[in-house]
Amino acid sequence: MFFLWAINGLTIALFGWDKLCARRKRLRVPERRLHWCAALGGSPAALLSRWIFRHKTRKQPFSRWLWGIIMVQAGLVGLAASNGLI
Repeated sequence: MFFLWAINGLTIALFGWDKLCARRKRLRVPERRLHWCAALGGSPAALLSRWIFRHKTRKQPFSRWLWGIIMVQAGLVGLAASNGLI
């Protein structure tokens, strides 16, 4: 459980940092890193961060990858629930 809190906190921090860097025209956080944080369990924080910071909302390739990650995670949770694992 601690891992999920940590990865979601890290995801929010990275989205916020990337937004700040974008405004100041500095070196950005790679999108691949943001996707990995979402894939490792930070997808709720990624969605929340997009809304809070109004960041990465119009980039279609980024959005498609993020929603793909969320769909895979939802499928895995559904599969685990149907087999009585959770």
